[in-house]
Amino acid sequence: MKAGIVRFPGSNCDEDAFHAIADHLGQEAVYLWHKDHDLQGVDLVILPGGFSYGDYLRAGAIARFSPIMQEVVAHAKRGGLVLGICNGFQIACEAGLLPGALLRNASLRFVSAPVTLRVESIATRFSAHYHIGQRIRIPVAHGDGRYTADGDTLARLEGEGQVVFRYVDDAGEPTAAANPNGSLRNIAGIVSAAGNVLGMMPHPERALEPALGSTDGAALFASILDTLHTGVAA
Repeated sequence: MKAGIVRFPGSNCDEDAFHAIADHLGQEAVYLWHKDHDLQGVDLVILPGGFSYGDYLRAGAIARFSPIMQEVVAHAKRGGLVLGICNGFQIACEAGLLPGALLRNASLRFVSAPVTLRVESIATRFSAHYHIGQRIRIPVAHGDGRYTADGDTLARLEGEGQVVFRYVDDAGEPTAAANPNGSLRNIAGIVSAAGNVLGMMPHPERALEPALGSTDGAALFASILDTLHTGVAA
C-alpha cells in the first residue's frame, strides 16, 4: 500500500498520519503538498487534522479549493480510498466527497479529550477489523466538530449503513453527555455512498500505542491495508 498525506498550510497532524502508515503499518507513505497536482500513484489519500488556512471563513472551506483537491476528488471518483480525519473530515464535506457539514461545537469551546465511540458498521473498507457494537476509545481535538445534515440526509445515512462511528457513554448509549460537540444523532464518522471515503472527527492515528492511552485506532488502519491487499470491497 502507498498512502499520501496532504499537507495544507495549518495542517498539524500530518506527521502523526505519516507515522501511522510508515511506522505502525510498515507501508510506503509520502507527503502531498497542497499546491501539487500529482498524487504520486497512491492507493490511499489522508486529509489530516489541523487548521488548514487557519480555519478562516469556515473550517475546510478554503482548503477544498487547493489544487491538490482536484486530484483527490478525481481519485475518489475512480474509487480510490480517502480518509478525512478531523479537519480532513471538514474538508471532505466542503469538497462534496461526503454529505453534511461540521459546525462550531455546541459548547462554543474547543474540546480535547478521549471519547468513547460505538462501531455502527463493519461493512466498510475502514472498519472491517472491528465488530458491530464494539466500544472503542479514541481522542478528539476540535472546535468545529458538530456534524449537521438535513433530515433526509440523516435518514439516508442511517438507513444505508453509512454511519460508521457514534459517540456513546461507557454503557454504549448515545447520550448527550457523551457527545463532545453536539453532533446530530451523536454521529462521529460517516462513509460515502460508494464506501471509499471515510470522514471522522476523532483521531485514530493518535490511538495506536499503549503509551498514548489506547490502541483502538489500529484496527482502522489494519482494515484499510487488508482490503487493499485482498482487493475485496466491503
